[in-house]
Amino acid sequence: MAEPRTSGGIELELVSYVDSCYGEAIRKQARGALCELGVQHARILIEDGGALPFVIVARIEAAIRRAGLYSERSVLPRRLELPAPSLKDRLRRTRLYLPGNEPKYFVNAALYRPDGVILDLEDSVHPAEKEAARILVRNGLRAVDFGRSERMVRINETPLGLEDLEEIIPQAPDLILLPKTEDAREVTAIDQLITEIAQREGIDRPIWIMPILESAMGIENAFSIATSSDRICALSIGLEDYTSDLGVTKTPGGQETLFARMRMLNAARAAGVQAIDSVYADIDDLEGLARWGEQSRALGFEGMGCVHPAQIPVVERAYTPLGSEVEKALRIVSAFDEAQSEGLGVVRIDSKMIDAPVVTRARRLVERGRMLGLLPPAGPDSPGSKSGISAEESGNRKAKP
Repeated sequence: MAEPRTSGGIELELVSYVDSCYGEAIRKQARGALCELGVQHARILIEDGGALPFVIVARIEAAIRRAGLYSERSVLPRRLELPAPSLKDRLRRTRLYLPGNEPKYFVNAALYRPDGVILDLEDSVHPAEKEAARILVRNGLRAVDFGRSERMVRINETPLGLEDLEEIIPQAPDLILLPKTEDAREVTAIDQLITEIAQREGIDRPIWIMPILESAMGIENAFSIATSSDRICALSIGLEDYTSDLGVTKTPGGQETLFARMRMLNAARAAGVQAIDSVYADIDDLEGLARWGEQSRALGFEGMGCVHPAQIPVVERAYTPLGSEVEKALRIVSAFDEAQSEGLGVVRIDSKMIDAPVVTRARRLVERGRMLGLLPPAGPDSPGSKSGISAEESGNRKAKP
């Protein structure tokens, strides 16, 4: 809590169960933060439950803004070394949603080893907490090690989402999720703003975009959305909002959403980007989640969102091909490459004739097996490493900063 005053300097009151150990350090940090924010006179009450430094300064900054003492200044924690840039076609089987105003979930997220973490500024944050969450997410991107996970941020719908970008993009997230996308022009505007901020901040690493289609209009415009920006690495779908828009009930089997999912998936494939399925909201129904994930991979999706860490291993298994599938694909590729070297266009394996389209599918599966560590890295003479898939088909297009 911050109470502005016109004189008297800073009156700082700390209530903390770690006061005996860290009280002086917290007070010193708080006074330093207030100095950085240009606050000279105020009463500050800090009720601490053991928060980390990046959280304490974020809470102080949010309180100062709410008290009407906001200036153009911010309190930025020391930035950890950025991880390697995220590849456009990297694995995105599991993406764990973390409420943006609950930093206690940030710190341990890497322990669950999801392919991505989504710091959420949209549905999981109460409207009154949007600014505070934005500051926490900004600081979290600087101060938290998310391990191997891709660092994603789901912003709000515009115009609030534009304010999110001003705080978030300078911290070089890997990916921005755009909720409730309905029109390609929305994506183009976001792309332009990301480019402007990145250039201003000297960011020379890719920042990808993943639109989330959550309405009938969004599904109808799926292909134009998917091709509206070189930053787009994937399309995703939000079935809770989509079924609400249709006025139907979302069922475990998902028949009422199959058309939308397939239309979005087809648009993504036509555009050369990944197709990511919706979350499975029932966190206690892991058997239902497993069935959904297996069916989703069979349809052609490459991953889905997770709303609880317990869902991560289930989704990983669902989207990981069986060893027998990868071995069969490797046999197909090896036999076809050998046939090609002998001047043959097709080859027979067991009782089936194998031609180029089948081999293209097998090469994709072999490459996915390598990404998942099911096969050793490809060498120049490895089966599956020959040019059966174009650069565009494999998703290895030029990264845009």
